[in-house]
Amino acid sequence: MARSSTLPSPMACDQEDAKALHSGTSGGEPKLFPSIKEEQQRRMFLCTLVMPVMNLYVKGLAKGKGLYFMFSKSETETPGGLVARSALTSLYKSDHFKNRPYNPYYISTSPNEAIYCTDTLQSIYTQMLCGLYEREQVNRVGMVFASGLLRVIRFLQLNWQQLTHDIRTGSLNPKLTDTSIRQYMTQILAQRDASSECFFGINLNPMCKPSEVSYTIMPNMAYFEFLPHEPNSMRLTHSKLVDLVDVKVGEEYELVITTYTGLYRYQVGDILRVTRFHNSAPQFQFIRRKNMVLGIDTDKTDETELQAAVENASQLLREFNTSVVEYTSYADTTTIPGHYVIYWELLGKNSANSPSDKVLEQCCLTMEESLNSVYRRCRVADKSIGPLEIRIVKNETFEQLMDYAISRGTSMNQYKVPRCVSSKPIVDLLDSRVLSKHFSPSLPHWTSELRL
Repeated sequence: MARSSTLPSPMACDQEDAKALHSGTSGGEPKLFPSIKEEQQRRMFLCTLVMPVMNLYVKGLAKGKGLYFMFSKSETETPGGLVARSALTSLYKSDHFKNRPYNPYYISTSPNEAIYCTDTLQSIYTQMLCGLYEREQVNRVGMVFASGLLRVIRFLQLNWQQLTHDIRTGSLNPKLTDTSIRQYMTQILAQRDASSECFFGINLNPMCKPSEVSYTIMPNMAYFEFLPHEPNSMRLTHSKLVDLVDVKVGEEYELVITTYTGLYRYQVGDILRVTRFHNSAPQFQFIRRKNMVLGIDTDKTDETELQAAVENASQLLREFNTSVVEYTSYADTTTIPGHYVIYWELLGKNSANSPSDKVLEQCCLTMEESLNSVYRRCRVADKSIGPLEIRIVKNETFEQLMDYAISRGTSMNQYKVPRCVSSKPIVDLLDSRVLSKHFSPSLPHWTSELRL
């Protein structure tokens, strides 16, 4: 399970120990973590294990090539003179990657020149162009996170005409200004007959439903301990830590790691649930990020509950052939009382049959009905929370949100949409693209009766 945007990212540099940059995509600035060169071998081991597992379920993966989108970020330097890179940048610039042996599972159409280009748009364009040029050999497409792949698909929708023009004419988009890319692509297009942390688990059943995904912990990646999840506890109590062999099926734990690179009992922030055992190895399902919580008063709404509420409310949009493309949330305390603000980017197939204001107001109420009893008590009895608000934003708003994160040092490889935001620049960006605002028209159901 390579959740490299939420785990510390110690990846080795080419010739020396260095610092690795945490991507900071879960709501914070990038952090520095120690790195040693030897860590690469463990990571490469896990990477090479993934495709053979996939081949058990999807035959023929060793044939053809893969259109794998890979991106590097600019390097920085610590005050002491050490190089600081993101985890995947360190991997791509390492000797392990540059001198990797032949592996039929990992033949990629993406050239190193594009991977090493730190201009994200030029890198995407070049990798997409190479993949399309060798389209008859491509039999698989991939990226670290699905959210990034969705953006790449959107990029193709917006730029397919220029891409096909380049292939048809053998010319190159003048917006590609990177010298190494232009030199490489000029040769390719002229040839008409050319063909943050630690990783910690693998999905041994890759064809299962997304809701059923479980990961088997790889004990050689780090030393893993598990803190029984107590929602109201923010303090790590070592006496409560559970070893890998002692976890129990059905229980939830916060992951705690001690790495070869020097992190000691680092609280990752991922909440995992033990689902089953593979032989003697426990398998875990990712439940949510710890502390990704909306709250106004005594209420606490975590990522899982918010996701369920959005899914329930979005059912009302189906008859209009409309869906929620992306969403995030914000606890607005500038009003009295404060209230939840949910930002929705919608995709509709028929603009003439878009959902009305009344329908969107009902979506607000449906979300409130889906939230926990503490929230509903605060709304109904305490009146300490105001009506939930949905703000509809313009198309491509969440792409701009990604662009902002990338400009702040996040790698596109590791970006995920934050489900709860508080940063003023991010809130300002979202508010600048609001098309309409809608509030819950009535109070959600709540009763103070106790049932035995």
